[in-house]
Amino acid sequence: MNTILNCLVQQHDWRILPFALLVSVFSLLIALCLFDRARNVARRSRRVYLIAVPLVAGLGVWSTHFIAMKAYDIGVPARYDVSETAASLAVVIVAFYVAMHLALADVGRMGRLVAALTCGLGVAAMHFLGMSGLRLSGAILSWNAPLVVVAVIGGMLLVSGVALLPWRVGAKRVIVATILAALGVCWLHFVAMSAVVITPTPGVILPVAAAAETTLTLWIGASVGLLAIIAAFLTGMVWWSRHSALGQLREAIEAMPDGLGFYDADDRLAIWNRRYTEINPEVTAALKVGVTFREVLMAGINAGLYPAALGRESAWIAERMANRRRPSGAMEQQIGGRWLRVQDRKTAEGGTVTVCSDISDMKRDAQALAEARDAADAANRAKSQFLANMSHEIRTPLNGVIGVAQALARTDLNEQQHEMLELIHSSSRTLQTLLSDILDLARVESGRLELGDEPFDLTRAVEEAGQLYAAAARDKGLQFFVEVAPEARIWMHGDAVRLKQILTNLVSNAVKFTASGFVSLTVDAGPQGLRFVVQDTGIGFDAETRDRLFSRFEQADGDITRRFGGSGLGLAISRELAAMMGGGLGCESEPGGGAAFILTLPLRPAEAPAPTPTLVASEDSVFVETTRRLRILVADDHPTNRRVVELILDQAAVDLVSVEDGAEAVEACRAAPFDLVLMDMQMPVMDGLTATREIRLHEIAMGMPRTPVVMLTANALPEHIAAGTEAGADRHLAKPFSVEALLAMVQELTTDAPQAAERAA
Repeated sequence: MNTILNCLVQQHDWRILPFALLVSVFSLLIALCLFDRARNVARRSRRVYLIAVPLVAGLGVWSTHFIAMKAYDIGVPARYDVSETAASLAVVIVAFYVAMHLALADVGRMGRLVAALTCGLGVAAMHFLGMSGLRLSGAILSWNAPLVVVAVIGGMLLVSGVALLPWRVGAKRVIVATILAALGVCWLHFVAMSAVVITPTPGVILPVAAAAETTLTLWIGASVGLLAIIAAFLTGMVWWSRHSALGQLREAIEAMPDGLGFYDADDRLAIWNRRYTEINPEVTAALKVGVTFREVLMAGINAGLYPAALGRESAWIAERMANRRRPSGAMEQQIGGRWLRVQDRKTAEGGTVTVCSDISDMKRDAQALAEARDAADAANRAKSQFLANMSHEIRTPLNGVIGVAQALARTDLNEQQHEMLELIHSSSRTLQTLLSDILDLARVESGRLELGDEPFDLTRAVEEAGQLYAAAARDKGLQFFVEVAPEARIWMHGDAVRLKQILTNLVSNAVKFTASGFVSLTVDAGPQGLRFVVQDTGIGFDAETRDRLFSRFEQADGDITRRFGGSGLGLAISRELAAMMGGGLGCESEPGGGAAFILTLPLRPAEAPAPTPTLVASEDSVFVETTRRLRILVADDHPTNRRVVELILDQAAVDLVSVEDGAEAVEACRAAPFDLVLMDMQMPVMDGLTATREIRLHEIAMGMPRTPVVMLTANALPEHIAAGTEAGADRHLAKPFSVEALLAMVQELTTDAPQAAERAA
């Protein structure tokens, strides 16, 4: 340690050393600042920094070394070899260049440590290579090896400390890194200089070379000058870059579609754009640098901008300031006739960025959309109500046509009369099918169509669907067959009624459009599910019309409606039903080559229920086998419907009582007991649902047994069935109904019921 202190105090001119230290600190500070900036720019913008940082650092350290050498008193004449001196400068610049690349590679702390050690080794190499270029007159230079080791290791440790600093941009880090790097350079230089051993050698005499000394001085001066020029240039470039960036940022802020105001940590306005004043024109006069946010709010209150603050100004300001201190997303604020969305965001230094967006148009659009939605909902409800009413109004006369025709069929008719009656039946079935299709389509569109989910026998459902049109196929001379593969003869979960609706639709079309050949319905099951194929040898269609078949009110050819009839709704509804069941419906065909419609459904097996005895009876068996007469009440406001029921039941052992509204039905049930009540749902004075509730209340109050009530109504939608059940009805039979369905329901509900007369007793 004494050797080092003696070297510093006795062998160095302290008038020159401060300048060397200043050059070292200045160059390293500039280099580290530029390096931090290089870390924060895009890779393509780093090229100028990759050149400037090694050049500034290298020139600074090299100049520090030789300025310090100028302050060193060797005691003998000396000069420097130009080539080795220049090589020392190149070595340190290359070392800093390599180290910078390593540091910017973002390889972690170990990579930064390697970069720091590279800098230290470069400085050491520069020092010893520069010293090797030193030529002494009358002496030779040698080294104290232990001190050399101490110099190198100490310098490396100090420089390595730079890599251990937190890897973040900041003035404190740059200052600490500069101090550590400068200490490392100074330690390496001055400890290494204390390791120099000068041995007099009279025989080694150098020629006088004053020019060499002057050259070195010029080199040092040029280096320091170049260093100053580079530093000034880079400082100017940084200032210009920042100034340009601030200008661009200012332009960007001005171009924002939203109003922006920046308030400092004391909540005083510092920056705002033009849009901020346009959104708040009433407080424009109050907007100036240094005004507080509270003062801006007060200006708005004085201008009457905030309807929510009327009468509670202080409380409103307190709430707004509290929200500002704890920003939790955007808030909407009404200002006059406008709506603003205001967002407050805190900065790292405690400031607040307030962004205001005019959402008046959005609010108006939202209100218009809500009104349109409400109008659409109202229209949808009106449409549903219209369809329900039309269903009721159409089903009522249709029930009269079908009921009277069925009653007429049970009388003695000649052949011509039978033919005319069959035409009535055919036309009625067509009207009923069309009505059902329209209602189904409306329910699918409104999302109100619900599928059942009950176990059913798949084989039976398929065979029933196919056999409905077996007779029509035979009448046309067609071969008709239904085949269910053994693996498909199962019970499954689903809606058997809707499945049969799809299959009967497909089979009906196949029979309708086939003049000769065959129609087949086949079913098989596999890992992918169930596959139903309805194939025919009919007229077929081309690829262009395939998609149109599944569109509503579309058929393959406009002439088909005139030739074969139909509304074009069946296939559209079938595809919708298939999709609701989780499957799909497609087809394959060619003109004149028939068609194949393929329905695929997921396989959902179910356990077959235990067998139960089935009662098979003829239409009139319920009335033939009983010796007593049944009392049945018919409540319907339409005389045709009452007459249809009378015609169907007039040959049976039934005493019918007919009333025109629900109130009369309730009075009749209070006056005398009945075995069965057939109740319409829509009637004047009192509707069927209310009448049913009144009948149930009367039975409970009087302790009477429950009288079966059937909703015999044209209201056939699921919600109508649910409403009837909730009111207390036992069954629901939709108009138009068949003779068989009415007689079967009467049999079912009166077989085990005690006679009305017995209940009255």
